[in-house]
Amino acid sequence: MEGIPRIRAVKAMGCADLLIRFEDGTERVYDCRPILALPQFQLLTTPAFFRAVRVDAGGYGVSWNDEMDLSEYELWTKGTPTANEQP
Repeated sequence: MEGIPRIRAVKAMGCADLLIRFEDGTERVYDCRPILALPQFQLLTTPAFFRAVRVDAGGYGVSWNDEMDLSEYELWTKGTPTANEQP
């Protein structure tokens, strides 16, 4: 997606939030609660599995396994900006 920076880092916070750091220094918190009700994301309700999130190659999204991922567009547009952004 043009205009959306790639993802540099991701960290699971608690049992349903992701802290996303983008290459331009911005940070957003993505609330996973809305997707936890979807059948394809049920495994994320397991705390250890949720914490196993990683950045996809190239920074185009995050994933937990080959079948469960979120795009940088989803994380950017639905994430909430934090006050800790760094250039």
